[in-house]
Amino acid sequence: MTRSEDRLTAAFVAVALVALFGGVLTGFFQALEHAGMDVYPSTPLVKSYYHSLTLHGVLNVLVWTTFFICGFVPFMTTRALGRPLALPGVAWLTFWVMLGGFVLAAIPLLGNAATVMFTFYPPLKAHWAFYVGLTLVVVGTWLVTWNLALTWRAWRREHAGERTPLAAFMGLVTFAMWTIASLGIAAEMLVMLIPWSLGLIGGTDPLLARVLFWFTGHPIVYFWLLPAYMSWYTLAPRQAGGKLFSDPLARTSFILFLVLSTPLGFHHQYTDPGIHVGWKLVHAFLTFAVFFPSLLTFFNVVASLESGARARGGKGWIAWFAKLPWGDPSLAAQVLAMLLFTFGGIGGLINASYNLNLVVHNTAWIVGHLHLTVGTAVTLTFMGICYWLVPYLAGKALWSRRLAQAQVWIWFVGMIIFSNTLHRLGLLGMPRRTMIGAAAYVQPEWKALLPLVGVGASLLFLSSLAFFLNLVLTLVVSRAPAPAPAVPAFTEALSGADHAPAILDRWRPWIALAFVLIAIAYGPTLVRLALTTPFNTPGLRVW
Repeated sequence: MTRSEDRLTAAFVAVALVALFGGVLTGFFQALEHAGMDVYPSTPLVKSYYHSLTLHGVLNVLVWTTFFICGFVPFMTTRALGRPLALPGVAWLTFWVMLGGFVLAAIPLLGNAATVMFTFYPPLKAHWAFYVGLTLVVVGTWLVTWNLALTWRAWRREHAGERTPLAAFMGLVTFAMWTIASLGIAAEMLVMLIPWSLGLIGGTDPLLARVLFWFTGHPIVYFWLLPAYMSWYTLAPRQAGGKLFSDPLARTSFILFLVLSTPLGFHHQYTDPGIHVGWKLVHAFLTFAVFFPSLLTFFNVVASLESGARARGGKGWIAWFAKLPWGDPSLAAQVLAMLLFTFGGIGGLINASYNLNLVVHNTAWIVGHLHLTVGTAVTLTFMGICYWLVPYLAGKALWSRRLAQAQVWIWFVGMIIFSNTLHRLGLLGMPRRTMIGAAAYVQPEWKALLPLVGVGASLLFLSSLAFFLNLVLTLVVSRAPAPAPAVPAFTEALSGADHAPAILDRWRPWIALAFVLIAIAYGPTLVRLALTTPFNTPGLRVW
């Protein structure tokens, strides 16, 4: 709402984009290695495939997403509430804490002293600065939650009895869910990894660390997705020329994410010993349950887009799709992200299935799945948002809409080739997180497909270069002022907020229910492991 807040958003987005570029570059190196071209001997900064793998994961999965979300969600929330952040000084403190944490973690990361991949499973051991730095980034997200909550309380005092505007509601749910979910990774860092890396305790326990990591590790997927959903719900229908089908249904889906996102981490640990099979089954059921709000989102958003396409003359059951305003690169990016995310959701059901998971666990299938979720649903949507957000923040028109249109389609085609090939390789048993080019056990059927990994990744890299070129030239070359209105207007709803039950706007029962489910799903296992864990596993540095 203020120029200071716009500068804050710009600062967060700038750091996010720098991280994205580094992650895209190292990811391209990995794909080339799989395709038979080992570039690591000629890259002085990147020491090995596994160093590159860690850089790619940390920069893209953790830093790019988190910094962008911490810039974008408050930007949307304050505009929806019609008031600035309650604590502007704390907002800037948040940025500097997170940036300081990022820099602190980046020093050992770039120096090959934290090559533990983005999951940092013990007994792989990183330099203490890596753990402390990432912890500061998480602390920064808690400060965002606090600031948004105080801003909402100030709005509520002036608007008693009114429904929270939808975009603000979604922003608050996103950070409330994340704050709850991040308690697992905070406990792992503060109780286990930081003391261990500083030499304050002699050993650690891999199983308890993995349980605490996945307490946060799967909900973080929804921390990435919900801001994308926020744009799909509150901006995309208006960009398409239509209206949101149902505001109450959108609120219901977000409340379900708040309640169900955290107690399902054991579906990442089906093959881990030391966790009772019954609790794994409970988490499997809850994982299927959290698929339901995504189905609500699919129905609601597609119906909303259809209203816009039909208003533009669209006909038929499917043919209306062609009448969407594909000339708008921001909307095109989001719609293409939705299309590919459909397959990511289907793959997620396979990952969550107790038996089917055993076929794809730790194979290249998982890499293909992750690139449909964070690599497309999230990243391509955020790229589409950047096509209006960066020009607005810079006060200049986007340098080239045609280049932006080409970029999103190149990403779409490249990801189809890249992800589909990885899924197929996973079904053929090719492992993930492996320097395949150096493996002696490469199968002939893998060799036939591996060049396609390089082809898909090359298209993705080309798309990324076009994206960054467009943004840089917007900042440096473009002299045209940003068109007004530079920020897309929030979508009106066919079924508005006044149709939503009042209970959806009350926070305490839903947060309490979320904690109850977490206590049921995680409590017995965490208590048992805490009481019996010997903490005697020494650290290893493999690469």
